[in-house]
Amino acid sequence: MQFVRRIYSIWCYIWFLGLFLLLFPFFYIFLQKEKWHPKAHYLNRLWGHLFFPICFLPVSIEHRTKLDKHKPYVFCANHTSVLDIAVMGVVIENFYAFVGKRELAKIPLFGYMFTKLHITVDRSSRVSSYRTMQTALDTLGKGRSIMIFPEGGIVTENPPQMTPFKDGPFRMAIEKQVPVVPITLPYNWYILPDDGKLLFRRHTIKAIVHDPVPTAGMTMDDLSRLKKMTFDVIDRELQKYPLANPEQPVTTPSPVINHESR
Repeated sequence: MQFVRRIYSIWCYIWFLGLFLLLFPFFYIFLQKEKWHPKAHYLNRLWGHLFFPICFLPVSIEHRTKLDKHKPYVFCANHTSVLDIAVMGVVIENFYAFVGKRELAKIPLFGYMFTKLHITVDRSSRVSSYRTMQTALDTLGKGRSIMIFPEGGIVTENPPQMTPFKDGPFRMAIEKQVPVVPITLPYNWYILPDDGKLLFRRHTIKAIVHDPVPTAGMTMDDLSRLKKMTFDVIDRELQKYPLANPEQPVTTPSPVINHESR
């Protein structure tokens, strides 16, 4: 079984890198001007829609509500796998900026794209955190959404159980009076565990996009309440999925499914 996983993982990484290299010249062009950045964002989505079917990873997206593609939100998802970043490119249709760790900028080619299109932060530096917050607020002010993992990285020791959320995402949402959209990712930790082995498993990728949590009228006195509300929404959804044995049949007629429930 381990041998099969290694072969399958090699297949996934070949396509992961190959598709990115194929699209990179177009990324480079679209990253040269800010007004072209939405086209680079579209390439991110295109990459995901190509990569996951080629790697036999069906994507099932359940939308609990219909979001306005032209309004900004603060998207918050549980974080258990490096796969989460790629999955968000398929799940979120709004034009958004990731807030990710500074180390991503050091990855050849990908780092160039990430720093041009998204926001990096050195979590060990208060100055960097402050600057990141200001950049994120400016981004929301321009009508662009923010995507952030509120746990502050892959820090849980018992995935997919979460660790307490940081204040940052909820502080910016309240300051800009922008709704928070919780997203639950129940299986990514199983598909590509954060265990240092970098081995894939074939399994349906599931994402639940919940109803927005409104922040209109909230003040910083409501920060803890907003943080708890968001945590509870994701946590309640995670409890519906098996933690120890998440195996389930992968039967889906098309590689990517996008359910609109309302």
